[in-house]
Amino acid sequence: MLLVIDVGNTNIVLGVFDGENLVKDWRIRTIRDSTADEFNILAKALFSDKGIKLSDIKNVVISSVVPPAVPILDRFCEKYLNQKPLWVQPASVRNLMPILYNNPAEVGADRVVNAIAAYSRYKKSLIVIDFGTATTFDAISQKGEYLGGAIVPGIMISSEALFQRASRLPRVELFMPPDHVIGKDTIDSIKSGLMHGNAALVDGMVARIKKEMRADPNISTDEPMVIATGGLAPLIANLSDSIEVVDGALTLEGLRIISKALN
Repeated sequence: MLLVIDVGNTNIVLGVFDGENLVKDWRIRTIRDSTADEFNILAKALFSDKGIKLSDIKNVVISSVVPPAVPILDRFCEKYLNQKPLWVQPASVRNLMPILYNNPAEVGADRVVNAIAAYSRYKKSLIVIDFGTATTFDAISQKGEYLGGAIVPGIMISSEALFQRASRLPRVELFMPPDHVIGKDTIDSIKSGLMHGNAALVDGMVARIKKEMRADPNISTDEPMVIATGGLAPLIANLSDSIEVVDGALTLEGLRIISKALN
């Protein structure tokens, strides 16, 4: 079995694959001051729910944007899985996808992983939106080139900043959007701004990215398909006019593809 781990600033997403089949996946809070022993206890508890043993794991591939997590997971793999993990770096996946960033090393591993998975599935030009700590937009050409993208503050960051900097505004839960864009009380007004506002941001950014992709003579592109992933993707997709597909397992699938190609 293959263990794939994506370490984000807010959450760690883990998945276990048996061949191409995703047996189980989990989303847990990112803890920067954990230890390998503590992560082992957590992993064993999660795995036991599906009858998975640590000894069943034959390969591990990890992407991370949190440097303090690297030694923790390295030590966990070496001590409890008796192997070294494959860490995804932009340089290691250039044979799978050309990265047309000015400095490819600057691209977050999760963005490259998402791009590889999306292109592998759809084989066409794409805009991939990941709703994480930051909301990222990544453009992929028809030939499978990573073109670049955009980064904006994530929905939860925006919500926390509003709550912390505006003392009279209450904290709100972002589970359900309000029925109307025009809020009739403070709670619904905040929800509208955060949810409908981010949906409008998505639609506006998608329109501008598509226009730029079409206008660039150096880019071979058809009409880009818009894919969304990340924890809040289903919520915003219901409010957006441009998101066509929500794929919650996109990052895990990308890690599986990379593991198969590089191991």
